[in-house]
Amino acid sequence: MFGLGKKRSKLGKWLDKKGVSQQWLANNSKVSRSTVSELCKDNADHEPTQSTMKKILKAIRKIDPTVKSDDFWDM
Repeated sequence: MFGLGKKRSKLGKWLDKKGVSQQWLANNSKVSRSTVSELCKDNADHEPTQSTMKKILKAIRKIDPTVKSDDFWDM
């Protein structure tokens, strides 16, 4: 089960909906597991750096090539 009832960010909700694990995202984006975990929490204070966003989007586009950064983060 994904999410386990925790408050989730847009990124976390997308991962849950697609059935993608945070570990998969961490491995494929070369971003640390703890960073991915922070980005999946519903925490408006935590914004990723530009390079982290690019790495995560590149990995996610292996699953859905149409995603944009605006789908996950307010720019």
